[in-house]
Amino acid sequence: MQTYDIAVIGGGPAGYVAAIRASKEGKRVALIEADFVGGTCLNRGCIPSKTLLHSAGVIDQIRQASSWGIETGEVTVSLEKMMARKNQVITQLRTGIKALLKAGKIDLLQGFGEVNADKSIRVRIGEDVQTIQAGSIILATGSTPAVPPIPGLADVPFYTSDTIFDIEQVPESITILGGGFIGVEFACIFASLGAKVMIVEMAERLIPLEDADASRVLSKSLRSKGVTLGTGLKVTSVAQTSEGIQVHAENTKGDTQTISCEALLVAVGRKPNLSAFSQLNVELSGPFVKVNEFLETSVPGIFAAGDLIGGWQLAHAASAEGQTAAINAAGGREKVNDRAVPRCIYTHPEISSVGLSEEEAKARGYAVKTSVYQHSGNGKALASDENGGFTKLIAEETYGEVLGIVMVGPHVTEMIAAGTAFLSLEATVDDVAEMIYPHPTVSESLMEVAAKWLGKGIHS
Repeated sequence: MQTYDIAVIGGGPAGYVAAIRASKEGKRVALIEADFVGGTCLNRGCIPSKTLLHSAGVIDQIRQASSWGIETGEVTVSLEKMMARKNQVITQLRTGIKALLKAGKIDLLQGFGEVNADKSIRVRIGEDVQTIQAGSIILATGSTPAVPPIPGLADVPFYTSDTIFDIEQVPESITILGGGFIGVEFACIFASLGAKVMIVEMAERLIPLEDADASRVLSKSLRSKGVTLGTGLKVTSVAQTSEGIQVHAENTKGDTQTISCEALLVAVGRKPNLSAFSQLNVELSGPFVKVNEFLETSVPGIFAAGDLIGGWQLAHAASAEGQTAAINAAGGREKVNDRAVPRCIYTHPEISSVGLSEEEAKARGYAVKTSVYQHSGNGKALASDENGGFTKLIAEETYGEVLGIVMVGPHVTEMIAAGTAFLSLEATVDDVAEMIYPHPTVSESLMEVAAKWLGKGIHS
């Protein structure tokens, strides 16, 4: 039986990062992955969706270019070529991860791993089964799309965020169940590709966990693309008819409506994968694995990270947790850092945020003061013809500690790292305002919003 210092189950953003970090701690490591390395993010999530969103954005720019004095002919789109490029990007990144694992002398076992009651691990690789032992185990088995128990859904062909990337042609119409991160990004993709899109969201607004002002800007943008927004709607049943798929829904008043579409995408959230350790008596917190501040489960020597433990279920959060779990599995005592986790939505316009929202800050007892700088006064946003967004600063009123930042506009998913630094370093509004920012950039809206908060704004 092969023996390792640390075994990691799951090769996604939490798992492969944990394995590499553990190897850098001088440990002998095994990484067990039943599918492709990279997990959902690389193979069925972040990377393929952003590759397609990039293509969708180019299509939008070409259509908009005539207003900038650039005339083009009729735009034609090859979904087949777009998917081929998406696959090429995925393959290149998979190859890179495998190279990193090899460089770290990590044994990659490509099979389904299951932890036995005695904490040995049985790995099924095709028809073969082998058992390994490890001093510590890191569970990083990720999550899968949640499918709600809607009457009739099981009898209707539908896509999830896992299967939508296998679509072979653009449907004439598509209904998306769920107006969160995943749903709104796919709405942008299919609207740019020419499909008639409708989003059905049970909450009263899109991206209900994010800033309300950001939701309003995004809703306006999606409507301008021709997307129909059905917020405040609960799906009561789904049926297949000779004319296509019918989605039946009702609002809070009990009024009903029927939505007809060619394709259906279910994007209502994700659920953790627990089957790899069903023999362990691991304590749960709701559907997720419960961990302490060191990411150790209720079973000594077994750690968990990523979607499995809940939270924001974001790839970069999973990778950060994976590193913490690896350090502690190797004998360290490092607490997980969840104070400043940036959140990004790659729609048009992009939306990014970090820290507390205004509502969350008030609920925690802070004396809150906010300021908003509209990008209509930002030179770079105007030059790019993308000036409908804003930057919002949430801070503690007495001492000016930065509590949260929200940005809506072009490339703000790249800029939110500055906000993450402000929160991580416990910066004040004065710190943000006194920095020198390059001009013209959308990033200088951070300086503008901070100066406005202090009552010293130059352009606001």
